[in-house]
Amino acid sequence: DDKFDRSKLEDLLKQKFVYDQSFSIYGGVQGLYDFGPTGCAIKANIISAWRQFFVLEEQLLEVDCSMLTPENVLKASGHVERFTDFMVKDTKTGECFRADHLVEAALEAKRAAKGTTEAEKKEIDKCLSQMDNYGADKLHELITKYEVKSPTTKNEVSAPQKFNLMFATSIGPTGQYQGFLRPETAQGIFVNFQRLLQFNQGRLPFGAAQIGSAFRNEISPRAGLIRVREFTMAEIEYFIDPKDKRHPRFERYADLKVPLFSACDQMDGKSAREYALKDAVAQGIIENETLAYFMARIFLFLYMVGVKPDRFRFRQHMKNEMAHYACDCWDAECLTSYGWVECVGCADRSCYDLTQHAKATNSRLIAEKPLPEPKTVHKVYCVPNKGKIG
Repeated sequence: DDKFDRSKLEDLLKQKFVYDQSFSIYGGVQGLYDFGPTGCAIKANIISAWRQFFVLEEQLLEVDCSMLTPENVLKASGHVERFTDFMVKDTKTGECFRADHLVEAALEAKRAAKGTTEAEKKEIDKCLSQMDNYGADKLHELITKYEVKSPTTKNEVSAPQKFNLMFATSIGPTGQYQGFLRPETAQGIFVNFQRLLQFNQGRLPFGAAQIGSAFRNEISPRAGLIRVREFTMAEIEYFIDPKDKRHPRFERYADLKVPLFSACDQMDGKSAREYALKDAVAQGIIENETLAYFMARIFLFLYMVGVKPDRFRFRQHMKNEMAHYACDCWDAECLTSYGWVECVGCADRSCYDLTQHAKATNSRLIAEKPLPEPKTVHKVYCVPNKGKIG
């Protein structure tokens, strides 16, 4: 129901201690929340349902890895350099805001204003549909064009600048061994790839899963439980032959129809369209069968836990928005009182992470399989004549 009073619902949930802001008697901290007895029960039920639906039914290998992560691990994965959002500051008070969210709110307010023409609304709709694709220059251009101000003081805001979302810490008493609280659970799976492969008797494909806490130093967490700084993630990494991305059970869901909001449709200002998964794969909208298979599983899981199909879509990341490790990525989004909100990310990470960790550690993070027939490979090596070199 779009017309319910969100603030009254939030007050009721806090009054019944389903959840509340952490350290509230000290004034609380934005982006940190505590769950009460009912909240804990709901959370435990969802985790249990997820483990049954994915880990047990897909026969995944579950791990539980350290939350403290050395800096060199996250340097290799690219997070130290690229795990960023754009931030702006109130030029007088120094208050920080996430640039794209600030611009988005300003454009939505401008669109709803009485004096806005149809041409302006059309331009705003195009900007909103591509917001996740914009870099610092385009965001600054929109801030200037629409005279975006601080929502709390109406002061000018600075030009957008990158802000790394990881919580830095030091490991050990000397303070010289730098680390971070993990921003995702995936890296623990990647660095243990060889052990997991051995556990699976060297066979591909196989999947690994992890449920645990992750931490992101959000710039301005102002959307209740939707955008927080500490949260529980349930994550799967599924390893396949890069030359054969078919899935043995894809046919089970080939005819399942799901709403897809492709990158092309976003650029053209169109809405999400319904596709059978087999058609989306055949047309190249979804990269491969394995990605489509897990999108089907995500859709069915969310439906099982109560997400209505008419308030759900898969939105494809556009090129500028794509994570540094992904070659195709889709967000499962739910329509909430805050608008469309990402609930699950489903990406083809290719072999990026394994390659990066292998380079950084000189480890062999690879899988092997016997070929149908022996294959002879000729290689030319340079052999120096040591006698002439001296």
